[in-house]
Amino acid sequence: MSRKSPYVIELSQEERRTLEERAAKYTLPYRDVVRARIVLMAAEGLRNDEIAARLSTRREVVSKWRKRFAERRLAGLEELPRRGRPAVFPPQTIVEVKAIACELPATLGLPFSRLSVADIRAAAIERGVVAEVSGTTIWRWLHADAIRPWCHRSWIFPRDPDFEPKAARVLDLYARTWEGSTLGSDEYVLSADEKTQLQALARRHPGRPPQPGACRRVEHEYRRCGTLAYLAAWDVHQARLFGRVESTTGIAPFGRLVDQVMSLEPYCSARQVFWIVDNGSSHRGRASVERLARAYPNLVLVHLPIHASWLNQVEIYFSVLQRTPRPPGRVPRALHRCPLRGDAGAGLPGRPHHPAQLHPTLSRTPPGTGGPLRDAAGPADPSGLGPPRHPRPRRRSHASLPLRVRPRVLPGPTSTPRW
Repeated sequence: MSRKSPYVIELSQEERRTLEERAAKYTLPYRDVVRARIVLMAAEGLRNDEIAARLSTRREVVSKWRKRFAERRLAGLEELPRRGRPAVFPPQTIVEVKAIACELPATLGLPFSRLSVADIRAAAIERGVVAEVSGTTIWRWLHADAIRPWCHRSWIFPRDPDFEPKAARVLDLYARTWEGSTLGSDEYVLSADEKTQLQALARRHPGRPPQPGACRRVEHEYRRCGTLAYLAAWDVHQARLFGRVESTTGIAPFGRLVDQVMSLEPYCSARQVFWIVDNGSSHRGRASVERLARAYPNLVLVHLPIHASWLNQVEIYFSVLQRTPRPPGRVPRALHRCPLRGDAGAGLPGRPHHPAQLHPTLSRTPPGTGGPLRDAAGPADPSGLGPPRHPRPRRRSHASLPLRVRPRVLPGPTSTPRW
């Protein structure tokens, strides 16, 4: 027969609320949850063996935490300090190492942009803070205070004195509000910008698709075809994307993007079409507002605050493009027939293009497998885009090749040589 515990538990309202929160919180360590439940059940008058049976634990464990709570209340449910190996380094040494980690590399005489654990260790030994210490120990000290000198976060100081009212206009447009009134169903908001300095690379020989037992083959060598600019307009509320490739940025290339969008429905017949742009040279100042208003009376150009392109939603799309996987790309055939630095209208096709055909870092689909941009206005661009054609290299006889580079012929219906 089990005996009754001499420690009778009576809880205050504050203690009961705290223990019930701990017992119901699944993010706490399991030991803290069990201790809270032990005390709550003890407050209900249950014996230790009954509590142990309900919580699937031993009676000695229940007796221990019941006694600890009766003597020290909530503080008794915490872990007591345990004995361990004595500290090798005094607290003063740890503080000095952390202070070194909080300095800039330039103050330590290092030509780096960030500090590593090895740099902090070398600086601590050089200053005589410690005679020897391991990098793992330093990392553990820094981790205890969440000090990460190898990481950084950028910040920007608003330089526009009218930053708040200009940013408020843009944010209101994103929320479909303009000058205190809700936008109608025939009013649209577009976010536009340019992505410059895209490298146009062309492979000297076409790649080979994957096949059983072999991955896709891509020739390593390529040739540079200059740089291009990708202009894009993003319909914020309709999720429609319009883009085109130009040889450079400027008033004329941006005007062609505007013409491309404003010539389509529903924008050409809309009551108002708001274009959110930054303060780049292609669309800067009052002159750009008047120029576009003369060409399209329903177009309203809205400028972002100075040095605040990060408020432009199309930058999110450019960021996604930049971080997509990188299959090797090729330039369109039409770009081989025109000078990249010349007038865009002279050789570049006047239809939308997708940057996946121009630069490997912006490529989502391999060339020749649906590369042209399927614009929101209609089907894919049939303007001759695709991989460049190269003269077929003359094959050499297998017997004329050295033995170590002769192809391996696989058995099969085609007997395709494998290198």
